[in-house]
Amino acid sequence: MSVEVTAKQIQDLRSAFLKDLESKGESSVHPDDLERVKSGDEWLRRFLLHHDAAEKEALAMLWEAVLWRKEFKTNEINDTNVNVDFLKEGVLFAHGKDKDGCTLFIFKCKKHQKGQKDFEDIKRCVIYWLERLERQEKGKPVTIFFDMEGCGVSNVDMELIKYIIHVFKQYYPFFLNYIIILEMAWILNAVFKVIKTMLPEKAVQKIKFVKKNDLNQFVDPDQALKCWGGNDNYSFVFVPEAEENAVVNNSITPSNKKVHFADGSPMSDSNTGFGDSKEQGDGGILKVQPSNIITFAKEGNELVGTLELHNTDNQINISYKMKTTSPEKFRVRPSLGCLAPGGRATVSVTLLPGFQLGGLSRDKFLVMSMPVDIVELSPQELAELWKNPTNKNVSQHRLSCAQSGDLAKNGSVIATGATMETEQNQISQLSNRLTQLIECQSQLHTSVKRTQTLQWITMFIVIVLSFITIWVLKHSAHDNSSSQFCYKNEEVANTSP
Repeated sequence: MSVEVTAKQIQDLRSAFLKDLESKGESSVHPDDLERVKSGDEWLRRFLLHHDAAEKEALAMLWEAVLWRKEFKTNEINDTNVNVDFLKEGVLFAHGKDKDGCTLFIFKCKKHQKGQKDFEDIKRCVIYWLERLERQEKGKPVTIFFDMEGCGVSNVDMELIKYIIHVFKQYYPFFLNYIIILEMAWILNAVFKVIKTMLPEKAVQKIKFVKKNDLNQFVDPDQALKCWGGNDNYSFVFVPEAEENAVVNNSITPSNKKVHFADGSPMSDSNTGFGDSKEQGDGGILKVQPSNIITFAKEGNELVGTLELHNTDNQINISYKMKTTSPEKFRVRPSLGCLAPGGRATVSVTLLPGFQLGGLSRDKFLVMSMPVDIVELSPQELAELWKNPTNKNVSQHRLSCAQSGDLAKNGSVIATGATMETEQNQISQLSNRLTQLIECQSQLHTSVKRTQTLQWITMFIVIVLSFITIWVLKHSAHDNSSSQFCYKNEEVANTSP
């Protein structure tokens, strides 16, 4: 049962946020989110409820959420700038209610093929649906419904499942009612054992594994799809939010807007709007060390990679900014700044708890730099400078990620103490074994299919040979009978007078 949140606690949270904002600058927060903090109580109440009214933790999550929303451009996401083809496939959609009246956010696992779509596009589609549900439900919790029926190992995308869980945990406060997993095969149990380690105890209690015959404990039959054993014959067809709202208001206005596809990658979108963008090697003004790979090493209870930035010119001031393809996984401090001629800066990149090192090779960073007139710029001025760097000579330096040798054995984030280190090692081993199991299962599936094919061929040959044998025996018996008849006729003829 959730705690009560008072008006004073909400006001205290608002005051603490606005006080921090004075030093960080209003430009660090999207105007729409800032307005939500200033004028609305419900959003702040949810942050407090998410952390059982602990103001310090609620404030930390609030800042993490608004910074991520600004970086990910969450407020700008709509059905004209996401991958509409993916939305139309019906892998993710919202329909029906659970017994608590919470909308079901459905993931049709068997419709998803791991690695077939750009993961950045998929992430934007996930956020599109969550933002749409927030507006539709006015912040009321939703239930994640993983429909695993007919799902094979090629359909299970652990990165996607972990991402969905992560955004609920970190950026959408008090927005999760249940996590329902329907008809999960035993071979996939290890997947959700890994997922459980990402969640606090009270969130683990929300996970419900169900079969069709006991789904009615959480979803009424009239709200359950027929393929789940329910009475609802709904068939998914994607309807843009504007048209759906028009239907609700009994005023359908078809949208004839042209659909524009936008690159969801934060790295890619750094290229747009630059008047003169170029790749920068070691010979550029800004020297980045290491030049190609960020290596993560253990520092206390965290995994941290360090970059050294050096303005090698003795006359030109420069400003720099860092971006990543996975902003939800990393904390970058500082992510932007200025360097005087000959100046240096150290940037730390921290891998957040809950993410495995195994996926680091897919993560990329982009260090951008451009000349500026002065280096004494406020955070607001810096943000405005990078918001619209048109006609600037912007250079780019790309880096990938790797783990240091001493971490290769672990492969996971060490959260707190020796106990957590042991647990994370076990998680890593479990993930490796799961991968091996999936590969073995795939090989076994191929072998079984080959064996079945050979069995059909053998059966066909046996049937053909059987028919040939029967035909030969039948005609052989007929020939013998004819020979005996002729022999008797000859005897009769010979004995006749």
